[in-house]
Amino acid sequence: MKIGKDLVAAAATPMVLGILAEGESYGYAILQRVSELSDGELEWSDGMLYPLLHRLERLGHVEATWSASPTGRARKHYRLSGSGQAAFAEQRRQWHVVSKALQQVWADRDGGSRSPFALGGAPA
Repeated sequence: MKIGKDLVAAAATPMVLGILAEGESYGYAILQRVSELSDGELEWSDGMLYPLLHRLERLGHVEATWSASPTGRARKHYRLSGSGQAAFAEQRRQWHVVSKALQQVWADRDGGSRSPFALGGAPA
């Protein structure tokens, strides 16, 4: 399934903040985690991730440090700052409202008979 770029863009900030709330990470590992969390449905590019990380860094939500990777190559690690923790909490609240509203409208469409995610599938 192809997920529309508007939906991917809308979910990108809360997804990255959520991944960094799990702990410090670096670009490639974040890309891998997005793929893992979405069962391979979301395949982000470097060109999408790094501008977002840089924006979050400029906003003060993310702090970055350089360190050597196991191969000796420099790698930039990202972690949430205090304001990043607060931004993540706010994003979670907002997405909870959106998710709840979507679940209700989908349940209404289906006559309230089943969850829109029944059997692990996406709503029709």
